[in-house]
Amino acid sequence: MKKLSKVLAVVGCSMLSTACAGIYGAPVVPPPGFLFSRFSAPLDIDAQETELGSKVGRSSSQSILGLIAVGDASISSAAKAGGITSIRHVDYEFENLVGVFSRFTIVVYGD
Repeated sequence: MKKLSKVLAVVGCSMLSTACAGIYGAPVVPPPGFLFSRFSAPLDIDAQETELGSKVGRSSSQSILGLIAVGDASISSAAKAGGITSIRHVDYEFENLVGVFSRFTIVVYGD
């Protein structure tokens, strides 16, 4: 029984740690919460000098338990969803609930 508990603890910790692994390549990463996170940030570093444009498009991918992940969180799918042909700025949004459910969303602004 003790051995099973240790194995489950290791598996659980590794699942929680991999759920956030993909977001740390962005230039701005707000601090995540352990139990719950919901934040947005820019994907470029010159956001102060960027005009956003008149249209917004979003695309997302979701993960359940860190075991199943589906979706298309590409910039091109977000631009297509918003009817954008000229991209001016890109943000991202991230939500996580104890590693049970997470969502990564790309937000594209343009005309």
